[in-house]
Amino acid sequence: MSLEGNKAPEFSLAGSDGTQHTLEQYAGKTVVIFFYPKDNTPGCTKEACGFRDNYAGLTGNGIVVLGVSKDSISSHGKFIANYDLPFVLLSDPDCSMMQAYEAFGEKVMCGKTTTGTIRSTVVVGPDGMVVKQWAKVAKAEQHPDQVVAYLLG
Repeated sequence: MSLEGNKAPEFSLAGSDGTQHTLEQYAGKTVVIFFYPKDNTPGCTKEACGFRDNYAGLTGNGIVVLGVSKDSISSHGKFIANYDLPFVLLSDPDCSMMQAYEAFGEKVMCGKTTTGTIRSTVVVGPDGMVVKQWAKVAKAEQHPDQVVAYLLG
């Protein structure tokens, strides 16, 4: 099922900046939310660094970037420091936001079916509607460029 065309699920999660974040506080802005399995792992690092490298272009167009995983705020802090990430990472330890955004569930890794975080991204429009969803991101290192191409043409 796609979230596109539907109201984005509300959330309230702790951010790496020390504050609680809700979807409501971003009303009127375009928000990119990327869900990733784990801080400081090769694929997630490439993806986060891709968003970092495109950050100025996105924010220059009024676009907010948020990363979400079930890692702790402490782990997020190390990830941000290691790679100079300029955006807020949200901690979703019980996976409630990820489940609401279809970013948690069954996936196949190395031929085995497991349950966990599904690398995916949504773009929420200024009206709170999901305008684009990448339900399963295959190539983490190429994905940020796909998002930028979609948003900025």
